Amino acid sequence: MYYVYILKCADETLYTGIAVDLGKRIEEHNTSDLGAKYTKYRRPVKLVYSKKFRDRSTASKEEIRIKALSREEKLEMIKKHIRNSV
Repeated sequence: MYYVYILKCADETLYTGIAVDLGKRIEEHNTSDLGAKYTKYRRPVKLVYSKKFRDRSTASKEEIRIKALSREEKLEMIKKHIRNSV
């Protein structure tokens, strides 16, 4: 399984990525040099959105789609996700 995720950084910016082990990847973003350069200087980061996919190809397409969205569109998507998961 692959996960597409969005992190909210300490400076309120958003970071979108893809991972196989979501928990491990978030820990890397928060604690090690294995996380993205972008998040390294914006710690701590918090998971605000994730979606599971069966294969990397589908997950990568979704990651690209999300990265093309405006900040406002991403925030709206996150709000809908939170409403649907409660």
